[in-house]
Amino acid sequence: MGRVHPQALQLLSPNCSFTSKQETFTLWMKSLVLNGKGCTVFDSNGQIVYRVDNYNCKDKHEVHLMDQEGNGLFTITRKQYKLSRFWEGYRSPATRNDHKGPCFRVCKTYKISRGGSTYEVQIGLDKNQPCNLKIESITGKSACKIADEFGVVVAELKRKKSPCGVDLGEDVFTMVVEANVDISLIMGIVVAYSLINCKM
Repeated sequence: MGRVHPQALQLLSPNCSFTSKQETFTLWMKSLVLNGKGCTVFDSNGQIVYRVDNYNCKDKHEVHLMDQEGNGLFTITRKQYKLSRFWEGYRSPATRNDHKGPCFRVCKTYKISRGGSTYEVQIGLDKNQPCNLKIESITGKSACKIADEFGVVVAELKRKKSPCGVDLGEDVFTMVVEANVDISLIMGIVVAYSLINCKM
């Protein structure tokens, strides 16, 4: 099996969470903590930039997205209202009891979609400036696209392949994020999407 990333594992301290150009990341849906659940995110140089480590594998109601140094970026919690279940992301160190409310919310729509599923994403809830994104997944393929309210794709997730075109495994993905996008926010949304689909 090929390596998740061909470069040596190093730590990177990003200066800004917004992209100035299109960037590519590798998502490995495994924690670096022994017997832990989560994921590890590498940049195009093979350096760790984000991670999710859930030390309590039995509790999947709340997870934390961290940077490479373990600083919390988002607390992502599972919520339920009547028959509807969804995940909300709160910017750390704020908590779910913060009066500002969640930064984003992700839920599955259960609408009939040709060849896949659709998920609704609301962002900007903590600033009273809500806007909508949409996640479209493809049935039978571990791939999805995140688009804005105008249908413009801002990020895409798909299975990672080796240089010779071989899949690196069901738990290794390539994520392409377009320019002028908050990478940490996209990562939080991807984590919530993965939790909904029991991939973490």
